[in-house]
Amino acid sequence: MNLSSKDNYLYWAEKAGIALVAVSAFIVFLTFYPVFREEAKYQLLPKHQDAAVLTAEEAKQNAPDDKRAANGVIYPVDEDFGIVIPKIAANARVIPDVDWQDSRVYQRALAEGVAQAKGTSYPGEPGNVFIFSHSGVDFYEANRYNALFYLINKLVPGDEIYLFYKKQKFVYRVSEKKTVAPESVEYLEGSPEKQTLTLMTCWPAGTTLKRLIVIAEQVK
Repeated sequence: MNLSSKDNYLYWAEKAGIALVAVSAFIVFLTFYPVFREEAKYQLLPKHQDAAVLTAEEAKQNAPDDKRAANGVIYPVDEDFGIVIPKIAANARVIPDVDWQDSRVYQRALAEGVAQAKGTSYPGEPGNVFIFSHSGVDFYEANRYNALFYLINKLVPGDEIYLFYKKQKFVYRVSEKKTVAPESVEYLEGSPEKQTLTLMTCWPAGTTLKRLIVIAEQVK
């Protein structure tokens, strides 16, 4: 290889390296953009933890008497099965009976909302309602919901979570938050004598290293 050919080779090798770095950076940006966006929204936008969370029927009947209505009203995106967490502006559809052990199944579900683990309780029943967003580093739509649940790390004991099921509203109050190993599955089951809710997401955001668990107890 003469000098001119060598210089030409090095030139194109450098260009290819720069292009590869740029493409890699763009992929990382697309993967984590939903997380950055949700964090920015949480830090910059007004908080809504004092807003009234109402069904459409409640809004017709009770909104004028609801003291929280002065702070705004939040309507669930799905009254048949939905979740609202005012503090972190989470408002999503819940996909029922999702097999948490089959990635093909739960990834399809997470493209539409967050998922209720198959075999766990439904709102209003004794036992534990287990809802997860478990995408890790995956395609954009699933990671969008993972980003939404990423913000559950902002929840503290006393914060309220609302579930809607078959047009009924159920109110839960956070009691505990912890980080656990991925293989920890004991949180799927709750006490048959209590009505509890467990939220789970991958942690840190965009990885599958740990699981962030938030436990809440039904109060209404």
